[in-house]
Amino acid sequence: MKKRTFLKISSAMLTGAALAPIAGCAPENKGQPLKNWAGNLTYSTSNVLEPATVEEVQEIVKTSEKLRALGTRHCFNGIADSDALLVSTRKLNGLTEPDIANSRITVGAGIRYGDLCKYLDERGFAVHNLASLPHISVAGACATATHGSGVRNGNLATAVSGIEFVSGKGDVVQLSREKDGDTFKGAVVALGSLGLVTKVTLDLVPTFSVRQNVYLNLPVVQLEQHFDEIMSSGYSVSLFTDWQTENINQLWIKRKVAAGEEFNAEGEFFGATLADRNVHPIIEISAENCTEQMGVAGPWYERLPHFKMDFTPSSGEELQAEYFIPREKAFDAIKAVETLRQDLKSLLFITEIRTVDADDLWMSMSYERPSVAVHFTLKQDIPGVRNFLPKLEQVLAPFEPRPHWGKLFALPATVLHSRYARYRDFLALASQYDPEGKFRNTFMNENFFS
Repeated sequence: MKKRTFLKISSAMLTGAALAPIAGCAPENKGQPLKNWAGNLTYSTSNVLEPATVEEVQEIVKTSEKLRALGTRHCFNGIADSDALLVSTRKLNGLTEPDIANSRITVGAGIRYGDLCKYLDERGFAVHNLASLPHISVAGACATATHGSGVRNGNLATAVSGIEFVSGKGDVVQLSREKDGDTFKGAVVALGSLGLVTKVTLDLVPTFSVRQNVYLNLPVVQLEQHFDEIMSSGYSVSLFTDWQTENINQLWIKRKVAAGEEFNAEGEFFGATLADRNVHPIIEISAENCTEQMGVAGPWYERLPHFKMDFTPSSGEELQAEYFIPREKAFDAIKAVETLRQDLKSLLFITEIRTVDADDLWMSMSYERPSVAVHFTLKQDIPGVRNFLPKLEQVLAPFEPRPHWGKLFALPATVLHSRYARYRDFLALASQYDPEGKFRNTFMNENFFS
C-alpha cells in the first residue's frame, strides 16, 4: 500500500457533490460522515444509497459514472471506498426457504451471518464455517475470501454455488458453479469489481453442535513437530499470541459434538493447561462478549464465531492486518515473526493463527494452497503500523504471503500480482463485466489496474 493511500485511509475527508437519491433508496443518515467499523477510515463520500430491489440497483448503476458496493463496513482499508457514490447492500437481505433437495439456500447479498444462521438452524441446516465475527454480511465476506478455521474447511466463499450481480452495464448476471465453470471461479471472490452483488446461493450442511475448550500457555516449541496435529485437534482451531514469551497465550479448540457423546477435555494438551473459566483472546478483557467455552455444547452458530452476535467484540479502536502463507511453512513463519517481538510489544493487541483449506477461487488468498492465516489486531497507532508492516512483510517474504484483501498491507502491486496465477484472467473478467470501470476505485486502481 502506498504511503499516500495509508494516510488517506486514516484521515480521509468527505468529498463529492450531493447526488439526487432514487426514491426509497436514501438512508436516514444521508450527508453525515460515514466511518468503518473500527473508526480508522472515514469514507470519501457522504453519498450513500440503500436500494431494496434488484431493479433499484440496476437504475443506480445505469445512471452512475462511478460507484462502489458497501457491506457492513468491516474492512480496514479503502477496498469499499468511493469518492462518488456508495451503494449499501443493507436492505438486500431477503431469505428463501432452503432448497432441501440440493441442500442450498439463496439469500440477499446484505444479510449478516448472525441473522442467517438461526434461520438455517431452525430448519435443520448450517453453513460449513463461520468467521470470528457473525456481524459481517454474506456478500462482503465472500467477495474478500474472509474465512473461519479448520484444516479441512475452506473459506466462506467456498460455500457459494451461485451468484447474482448487476454488471457495470446494468445487466443482471447469474452465474453458477455447475454451469459457468472457470468464469464462476473468477467471479466469487471479485473484490467488488465485476458489479454489485444482489444475491448469493450457499451450499448447506446438516445442523450440528459444537463445544469449545481453551488451553493456556502452549509452548511454541511444540508447534515445530506437532503443528498439524494441534491444528487438526478440532473442527476449528485458533492460536492466540502476543509474541512476548516462549508460549502461545491461548489455544481454542472447537469440536463437533456427536449425538450421545460423552467428552471430558484433557487437563493438559501438548504442555498447555485447560482454562478453568471463559476467557477473552486478550486475557485482561472480560469474556462476556465471547461465545461459550468450558466444553459446554451449543449450536454451531453460537460456537464457531469467537464473539456473540449481540455484543461488540472490539477491544477498542484497532487496526488489522493478516497474511496467508503455505501451511507447510507455518512454524518457520511463526519463528520469523518472533524476530519482531520488540516492535510488536508496543503495537499489538493480539495475534490469531488459523488454518484454511485450499480452494480454486482465483483471487482467494488460499487459491490452490492449504494456508495458515496469521492475523494481527493492532493499536490505532497510524505511524507505528505504517512503519511496521513493511518489516513484517520482509520477514514473511520467503513464504510468499498473500494479504487479506480487506485489511492493511504494504506490498506493492507487482508483488501482489505475482502471487496470483489467474491475476490477468481476473482483470479480463473485470473488463468484460465492467468495461467502463464504474466499479473501480483508488484501492483497485493502485493494486490491480495500475
